[in-house]
Amino acid sequence: MKRKPPGTKLSSFVFQVDIMIEDRHHAQALEKLIAGLNSAAFDDYRITSGIRLGELIDERTIEGAEPEPVPIVPQQPKSETSAKADSDSNEGFAPIRAFMKSNKLIRLIVNRGLGIKLSIPCRIINMDEGEHLITVYHVDEKQVYTFRLNEIEDFIE
Repeated sequence: MKRKPPGTKLSSFVFQVDIMIEDRHHAQALEKLIAGLNSAAFDDYRITSGIRLGELIDERTIEGAEPEPVPIVPQQPKSETSAKADSDSNEGFAPIRAFMKSNKLIRLIVNRGLGIKLSIPCRIINMDEGEHLITVYHVDEKQVYTFRLNEIEDFIE
């Protein structure tokens, strides 16, 4: 590429051009482009991008632009029997809630399975009724443990 002598007063212009060249391979098309640019009387050029990728992705995105409606089934109101069962299960949580509110020290007998039984002096910190979890603070070890309600055999005051 030749530089013009400093005495001439010419202006420079930059154009952005997209050129499509068809050939069997990307390398052969690029070779044709470079040969054409070199044979022209351009002062300078820069090839900023080459092969176009992702055309299938673009096509599929355009085809799948319409969202499919998802039917929403209205929730059935609870029957009286299921409401009664819920109230019965909540009644079983009453002593646990009382221990938790009073921050009373209790002994928890826990069956961890495989014959492992624990006797833990603790205070109840939290209870998750939905997941049937109970979180306790072990007063001797100063650690927090979480047990499932089905692991607990007894509460001793």
